[in-house]
Amino acid sequence: MKAIEVVRNARMSDRFTSIDYIHLLIRDFVELHGDRRFGDDPAVIGGIGYFQGIPVTVIGVEKGKDAASRAQRHFGCPLPEGYRKATRLMKEAEKFHRPVLNFVDTAGANADVEAEERGQGEAIADCILTATGLRTPVISLIIGEGGSGGALALSIADRLYMLEESYLGVISPESCSSILFKNPGHAEEAAEELHLRAEDLLEFGVVDGIFPTIKEKNQTTRIRRFMEKAVPQIEQNMRDLLSEDPEKLIAERAERYQKMP
Repeated sequence: MKAIEVVRNARMSDRFTSIDYIHLLIRDFVELHGDRRFGDDPAVIGGIGYFQGIPVTVIGVEKGKDAASRAQRHFGCPLPEGYRKATRLMKEAEKFHRPVLNFVDTAGANADVEAEERGQGEAIADCILTATGLRTPVISLIIGEGGSGGALALSIADRLYMLEESYLGVISPESCSSILFKNPGHAEEAAEELHLRAEDLLEFGVVDGIFPTIKEKNQTTRIRRFMEKAVPQIEQNMRDLLSEDPEKLIAERAERYQKMP
């Protein structure tokens, strides 16, 4: 599949969102709100629950399902308070030695004036720094779009997975085309040059595996495929990582990213 087709499919409204995956995978989920500095960001959903009997902290970027919910969650483009909420929840997870499970689906962080005034760049940087040195396991899944630093903030992990027809890139193909070609009409060419498909990133060693995507069409079949492949892999990762010494965990995480091309 062409890279631009992957990007378009990642943006389709019929895909499962973070809330859907939380309901599917997490038992007794309790949502937690707020960054304790400014307010709550509905684009970032976070809380605690159980994954296969393991107490976990869950953080996801949520786009919404229809026009009203997408607007309410500002189309999955987190504000600074969203990243600060994620940082707060990661630190809480570290305190209780709970693994962190992230669901990433964002075209990028919110870039409006108010977000910048409230310290968007600092909030993203602090989230990345926290994840890098976290003394508890982190597993992240790119479930749709993975755009720029907005996605990177929740993609620093011991194990990083992508779903089929999802992407992870430093910039959108349209924006890249506007910069390189001074014309957004070359998005297809830009998408190929960005190497943002799951199979590309698996080949480069950026991600650790690819899981099936769940869409409304053929949902039962897709859920079964996802559960059969993803759940055992994630559970084994969690149990293995939880048994590691925290200092070793941090060192291995640092080495992982230092080796990336």
